[in-house]
Amino acid sequence: MKRSRPLVVVVGLAVAGLVMLSWTQTWFTMHLDHSAAVVSTVAADGAAVVPQYTAVAIASLALFLALTIAGRVVRVVLAVVQVLLGVAVVVTGVSALDDPVASARSAVGSVAGVSDVGAVRQVVTSVDVSPWPVVGIAAGVLAALLGIAVLFLQRSWPGPSRKYGDATTPGASSAAGARATGGAPAPSGDVAAAPVARDAIVDWDDLSAGVDPTAGDAAVGESRTADTVGSTERRPTGGASDNEEHREQH
Repeated sequence: MKRSRPLVVVVGLAVAGLVMLSWTQTWFTMHLDHSAAVVSTVAADGAAVVPQYTAVAIASLALFLALTIAGRVVRVVLAVVQVLLGVAVVVTGVSALDDPVASARSAVGSVAGVSDVGAVRQVVTSVDVSPWPVVGIAAGVLAALLGIAVLFLQRSWPGPSRKYGDATTPGASSAAGARATGGAPAPSGDVAAAPVARDAIVDWDDLSAGVDPTAGDAAVGESRTADTVGSTERRPTGGASDNEEHREQH
C-alpha cells in the first residue's frame, strides 16, 4: 500500500492524457443538406464539441504531479478535486453524446452560415458518431475512480521529504541541541578543531614548551596537546624536592 503512490500517479497521468487525446479526435461527422450548405459533411472534433476537456485534462495532470509532494491534508483535497474533474468529464461527454447536433452547432454554423440550434437542426440530415466520445467518457469514469482510490490509499503514503533544512553539519546540530537544552554542545570527533590564532604570547609559550612555532599549526597543535604549557610535567608544584633545595640555599 505504501508503494501504491507511484502507480496511482502514473495511471492518473495516463488517464489525463487519454482525455486530452479524445479532445483532439473527431467525435461526430455531420451530414448536411446540399441546398443549405456548400459542403456535404462536417467533422466536429472534441475541441468543438467538448472544449472543457482540455482544461480538465491539464488540471488533472497538474493534480497528479502535485500528489508526489503533497502532505496528507492536501492529498485529501486533491483527491476530492480529482473526483469532481472526472465527474465533469463524464457529464460533459454524455451531454455531447446525447445531443450531437447542439454540441456541434459551432462547427456546422461555420460552414452553413447559421448559429441558432433550430436552424442547425434543419441543415443537418444525419450524424455519424465515432468511438471517441465513449473513450472520453470512460476516461472520465477512470479519473473519478482514481480520485476515490486516492482518498483511501493516501493514508498509508509517506509524507513529503524535506530537501533542505534538515541536513546540517555535526557541529551545527550539536550547537542547536545545546541551545535547545541550555547546555554546552557535545564534542564531535568528526569536526576539525579550529586553528589557533597566532600571536607573540602563543609563540613564546611554544618556545618555552620546546615547540617550534614555525613548524605549522598541525605540528604545534599536536605538540601542545602532548605537552601543554602550564602542565604539571614542566611546571611542578611545590613538593619535597623544592623544600630541600630551599634549605640548602639557606
